[in-house]
Amino acid sequence: MEEIKRQREARKAEKEAAKLAKKAKKAAQAAEREAAEQATAIKNDITFDDTSSICGDYEVVTSKTSNLRTYTPLISTVSGSSAWLRCRLQSIRVKGGSVFLVLRQDTFNTMQGVFFKADLPDSDDSARMIKYMKSLTAESIVDVYGSVVDSDVKSCTVGDREIKIQRIHAVSKSDPVLPFELEDAARSKEEVEASQDTERPFPNLGQELRLDNRWMDLRVPANNAILRVKSGVCQLFRESLYSQGFTEIQTPKLIGGESESGAGVFKTDYFGSEACLAQSPQLYKQMAIASDFPRVFEVGPVFRAENSNTRRHLCEFVGLDLEMAINEHYTETLSVCHRMFKHIFEGLESRYGAEMDVIRSQYFSEPVEFTEEPCIIHWEDGIKMIEEAGFDVGDGMQDLTGAQELALGKVVKEKYKTDFFILDQYPSSIRPFYTMPMAHDKRFSNSYDMFIRGQEICSGAQRCHDATMLREVIKSKGLEEGLQVGGGLEKYVKSFENGISPHAGAGIGLERVVFLALGLDNVRKASMFPRDPNRLTP
Repeated sequence: MEEIKRQREARKAEKEAAKLAKKAKKAAQAAEREAAEQATAIKNDITFDDTSSICGDYEVVTSKTSNLRTYTPLISTVSGSSAWLRCRLQSIRVKGGSVFLVLRQDTFNTMQGVFFKADLPDSDDSARMIKYMKSLTAESIVDVYGSVVDSDVKSCTVGDREIKIQRIHAVSKSDPVLPFELEDAARSKEEVEASQDTERPFPNLGQELRLDNRWMDLRVPANNAILRVKSGVCQLFRESLYSQGFTEIQTPKLIGGESESGAGVFKTDYFGSEACLAQSPQLYKQMAIASDFPRVFEVGPVFRAENSNTRRHLCEFVGLDLEMAINEHYTETLSVCHRMFKHIFEGLESRYGAEMDVIRSQYFSEPVEFTEEPCIIHWEDGIKMIEEAGFDVGDGMQDLTGAQELALGKVVKEKYKTDFFILDQYPSSIRPFYTMPMAHDKRFSNSYDMFIRGQEICSGAQRCHDATMLREVIKSKGLEEGLQVGGGLEKYVKSFENGISPHAGAGIGLERVVFLALGLDNVRKASMFPRDPNRLTP
């Protein structure tokens, strides 16, 4: 009996030992799994110069190291070579052991990146790479290293090659939920409208949503290209005027009074005195002429406190301004302006063809048509054209409405085959105080507006350069307070008393030029971060 008891106790002990061993084995296996998961987990601790990691998030770049790594522009990659690319991750698709990425640079250029499980001999490395790629979010900034190989990829702008990924690291991760999808924001108005009767209509992204997230909206290829073209307009403007003997100047934007009558001003405190944000560089351009700068121009901000919520008005825009001494007639200035605009229109098509094509894929337009010599329509002739188009023009001495301008533009296009023209000799009553009256009929003035596609983009005139005449006009406009000591016009008129050349000039709205030349539906599309009566951010 004792023997049987001992055997039972031994078997029981063996079972307990087996149970403990099994439990210990499970614990060991769990520890191994946890260690393995920790070993393969992606941590934000990979330094920029770490050459041992095939994937993972970089530490925040704080310029603590200086690395001589060379990055290759995506469009400059060569098949058969290896390259580092820094791109946005436009999209990622994982299918089993295969990963396909679309990498984007400079908004326009895209290239396919691929990774296949069999590319790495170590299965753990392959699994780790795929797991990491799954964690990446669209619009993140990534560094990719790999070999460039021949391919046929119709969905990317670089269609004859792709990069086989060997390393990938996130430089800056995007939130997984975006304000809107770039694919939706890149569709034309016609595409969106045509889809509304289908089972899966495309979303119609409102202007306010886009402007609230303008940094995302500007990643849309067409919108990004618009601002590149805008930069081009500034460059072409400068080129033309430099070639015609102009000097670039920079004038104050904090001034002591209104620079133009009739236009609203933003007022601010200036150390206990009242100051205004400049509505234009007008007075200072003229004082530059008095300072013996015979031809000057400026590219700078202009502020208008006008509560106009239209598709063509902004409270802050960029002014392209010029002023020049004239010898005998203000049409000398019109010739300069015409040459300058020709240079802009031709340059946009010849130098920015790729950007223009991208823009026109979403916002349709034709190149601006223009004449070889200035197309100048005198006011009274323009009024007759508008009247013949069916509009009531009253006594013909009132400023034109938007509808009347468009009608005039249509008639001029039909008659003269041009989108760009000059309307000359405006009534004196609707022009600023510094405008020179016509010699033979003071009801009219030596002033002009310039138009693209029937909408005004530039206003200019010969200026009153005689101090006595200027004082009389200022008083007739009810602005004599500005002539008092310390007034906003005192020094301006004083500069004329010390001798000044006859002169004329023009003020051009940069955003208007871009908006109308590109056939856009709203001037806000031509402003990086628009300011209107309802928008002060972002």
